[in-house]
Formats: sequence, C-alpha cells, structure tokens
Amino acid sequence: MKNEVLIQIGVTAPAAAADGRTRDRVVQLLLKRGATTAAELGAALGLSSAAIRKHLDAMLAESLVETRELRRDKPRGRGRPAKAFVLTAAAREDLNPHHYDGIATAALRWISQQHGPEAVSAFATAQVKALEERCQAALREADPDPIARAEALAEVLTAEGYAANASTIASGGQLCQHHCPVAHVAAEFPQLCDAETEVISRLIGTHVQRLATIAHGDGVCTTHIPTRGTHHAEHTVRTDT
Repeated sequence: MKNEVLIQIGVTAPAAAADGRTRDRVVQLLLKRGATTAAELGAALGLSSAAIRKHLDAMLAESLVETRELRRDKPRGRGRPAKAFVLTAAAREDLNPHHYDGIATAALRWISQQHGPEAVSAFATAQVKALEERCQAALREADPDPIARAEALAEVLTAEGYAANASTIASGGQLCQHHCPVAHVAAEFPQLCDAETEVISRLIGTHVQRLATIAHGDGVCTTHIPTRGTHHAEHTVRTDT
C-alpha cells in the first residue's frame, strides 16, 4: 500500500504543479488583456483547445473566472456570440488582498461626515500626488504626442501594479488599467477615480474621458484620449453607479 501511495504522489504531484503554473499564466493573461476567448488564451499559451478548456472549466468551478459576451467592432454572422473569460472579483482579491479596505473606507466616511465631500476630494488629490510625481519623472523624455505619452504612462503604471496598456483606436487613443488597488474603496468614494483621471490628463497633456472603471463593476478602467483635445482642458469622468 505504501508503494502505491508513493507511486501516486510521484505521478500526480508534477501534474498538479504543472496545472498550477498554467493556471497562473491564465490569470496573468486575463489580468493584462481583460476579456479573452478560450481560443486566444490557448494560442497565447501554446495549448490545445481541449487543454485550455480543461483549465478554464476548473477555474469556472472555483469562481476564479466568469464568462461574458464578447463585443467585437466587426459584425458577426449568425450563430452564438463569442464568449470571453474574465477574472472574478475573488480572483483579483487573491492577487492583491485589500486587507485595509475596511479601515480606509471607514476613515473616508468619517472625513466626509465631519468635513464634507470636498475634504474627501482633497484627500484623494493628495493621495495621488506621489504617484503623479513618479510618473512625471519617468515621462520626462517621452514624446509630446498624447498617444505616445499614454503608451509611456502605461509602462509606468504597470510597474506601479496597475497592469496597464495603451492602444491607438479610430477616435484617438485608449489607456486601460486592468487592476485597481483601491477599487473597493473607490466604489463608495468616486473622488479617488476623479483624482486619478485628473492626473492622467495632466501627464498625457490633454483632456481625457474616463469611460469605465473597475470600481463601478467594469472589468477594466478605460480612459479615452480624443485625437483633437484641448491642452489641459476639463476632463470628463463617468460617475454613474
């Protein structure tokens, strides 16, 4: 019996370790890319359709990923819409546990009750000041073009833990942040998102439009950079809940 147990451990342990490594790679890809199809994940990881489905089914069962209908720019033909996978809130929590969210939220509630919402806004502005200064130093040699600056900013934000990327689209540019360290707190206090958007606007050098935020339940914080913006003009922030 002991020999049988040893044999089973010797066979299953490496397989379990390999599965864990593959799952970690799936998590990192979804964190970076956002909504991604099984075919795209399989291609990126060099896995067959059956293999990636096996991992995704297991992750679905453990509530690490969830599915949503994938929206494409180009119209699809008949048939079921494409299904994409995204990380769940629980999976994001495992990546960066927000142990102090409760304390931070309680503190901001107290500030708001004692001194009004303007005090919360002032706190949020002060909170992102250090981040802005670090980004400014990194962007000092960046191209003045807003899209180029957004790409440079994405690299800095990724180093700060935001898993960001920038891309060019028909109407200008887009800056996406796939992780937000204050999402739980910002869900109640959008002033944190407002302050961050103002920083992005100043760093890029043009007005921006915040289209979506993780704090509001979206999968990605998305900031639109119009092609013809007014330098340092007033930015637009989505505030619906």
